[in-house]
Formats: sequence, C-alpha cells, structure tokens
Amino acid sequence: MPGDLPAGVELVCGTLPPDQNYDADIIIIALNRLTETIDAVRSALAQQGGQFYVLVLDQGSEPDIFNSFSATFATLENLGFVAACQNLGVGGGRNLLTALGRGAIIIGLDNDAVFNGSDIAAKTVAAFNTDPRLGAISFNILDATGTQADAASWGFPLPMRAHQNASFVTTTFVGAGHAIRRQAWEEAGGYDAALFFTWEEYDFSLRAIARNWMIKYDGSLRIVHKSSPQARIGWNDIRAFYYVRNRLLIARKWGASWILLLPRVVYYLWRGALTGRLMPTLRGTLAAIETSKSPGSPMPPAMRAYIFKHETKHRGDWITGLRHEIFKPARQEQNYRANG
Repeated sequence: MPGDLPAGVELVCGTLPPDQNYDADIIIIALNRLTETIDAVRSALAQQGGQFYVLVLDQGSEPDIFNSFSATFATLENLGFVAACQNLGVGGGRNLLTALGRGAIIIGLDNDAVFNGSDIAAKTVAAFNTDPRLGAISFNILDATGTQADAASWGFPLPMRAHQNASFVTTTFVGAGHAIRRQAWEEAGGYDAALFFTWEEYDFSLRAIARNWMIKYDGSLRIVHKSSPQARIGWNDIRAFYYVRNRLLIARKWGASWILLLPRVVYYLWRGALTGRLMPTLRGTLAAIETSKSPGSPMPPAMRAYIFKHETKHRGDWITGLRHEIFKPARQEQNYRANG
C-alpha cells in the first residue's frame, strides 16, 4: 500500500504523501552533498502548476550532514524525509520512494541537480497527458553553468547530440533528471534493485519497451547538473565493476549467449587493461558469469525493431557502438575531474 514504511526505514521528519491521487512525486536520494541536496530539494518544492509531493531518502549520510538535513527539512512543507538503515543502491532507493507515493508521474532528480525553472514538473506532467503511450522521459541535462549540455550525462548515441534541444524517441533515460509514468513503472516491475548501481535505467527501459511503452528524450525539460565530486564512485574501482557486471547481466536477461557476448567481454577486458581498470573489469565479468547461469527469453520482434530504429541505427556498426559505450566512462571521469 502507498505510504507504508518497510522494515529498516523511518520517517525522520515531514509527512508521507496524502492518501489521494495527485500529479507527481518528485523523488531525491541523498548521500552526503549537504548544500547540493538542500538546493535540489528546494528546487523541487518550488515547482508550480500542479500538485506535487517531494520525497527524500537518506542512504547513509555522515551524522553531521544527516542532522543538518533533518533540521532543514523539518521546516519545509509538502515533503517527507525518510532514512534507510543501509544503502539500497540507486534502483532500490528509487523503488522505495516510488512505493511511498501516489503521484501519477514519478520525477527523479539527482541530489546534485536543480530544475531549470519552476514549471518543469508541470510541463513534464503535460507531456505524459498528451501521449498515453509515453512511459518515461529523459530530461535535457545541462552542466553547472546552465548554458550547455553536461557531456558526461549524455546517455544516447553521439549523433543525437545535434538534437539536444529537440525531442526524439529513444531506448533509455538518464537518471540525473527523468520522469516515469507510474502505470509503466508498475507494469515493468520497477527497477532491478540487485543491479545496485549503473545501467538500472536501461534495464528498466527495456522491460517497459517490451510492454509497448515508449521512452522519449525531451530537450525542453531542463535541469542543471552540478556534478558534485563528493560521494561519487570512481571509475577505477566499484563503479567499473558494476558497469561491466550489470551490462552483461542485462544482455543475458534478453537471451544473449556467452558466445555472443564474447567480443564484448574481450573488448571490456582490453579497455580495462589500457585504462588501469583491468581487475574491477575482470571481477565484474566473473560476477556476471556466476550470477547468470542461464539466459532469459529473447527479445520479441517488436522490441527488436524498436531498439534498432531508435538506438542501433544511430550508433552505426557494432564496433562503433561498443567503442562509444566503452569510452563513455573515460569521458565521464574527465568531466567529473574538470568540475571537481
């Protein structure tokens, strides 16, 4: 039932969402980043033009930062601040917050981002109301200057960068700023919490697409992403592990054999060796093999056609597409360092 707190989760301050339907929940996961998180929450509370409720989950902030959150959020209305006794990961945390709400739309905002205007939530709801097939929207993520794209947050084929300020159908969304129709979230089963971190949006999107939902990028819905270096996981260790493990697991979910995945595995290991990430890459590969004993069912034809039309053909041949995927972590790491 919406509003029920699971074991290990407490309501720190504020209230849980009302027991009635409203336009959207705005969910934010917090882990340190004191100033950035408070800015993100205030930005969410400043949204106008609809009925919105803000839900914040702390997943293990340092005690002094947690206490500052509690003191600040206790003075705010239309907000519920909850804390978990352990880090549930990105997917698990979003699942928890989403289950607490009743909004028809679930808007996700990183805790180092702010909305670029007070009408973004209202415009988001209007976009879903216009198209009943629309399952999720990826926002236009600007860098800390608010004037240009955040290159590290571009999760689509590189040729589509030319359409940054337009809209196009795609196969995934970027978690820093996004929205999901609650009906699509429920039908697809939410996020796979076992992934913990990285690729959880793509995994969800594939399950939504398989159920005939459409995923869209909307350049008119803008957020400013500060890309705070605090609490960010480096590419040299656990992030590289999850990046490799989860991508292989997702492929296995849709029927890919290990023989078919061998070129990807070899390429991962090669790039890992060249960039000093060989050991986490190897651990990620072995973890995927251990976890996925048998492949899932292949993608249905309509799903394959959707992915080819809105992703594959934009990436070019498979080598070009794989190089884009492999080199993306390096581009992101450079951007984080530049903003740090």
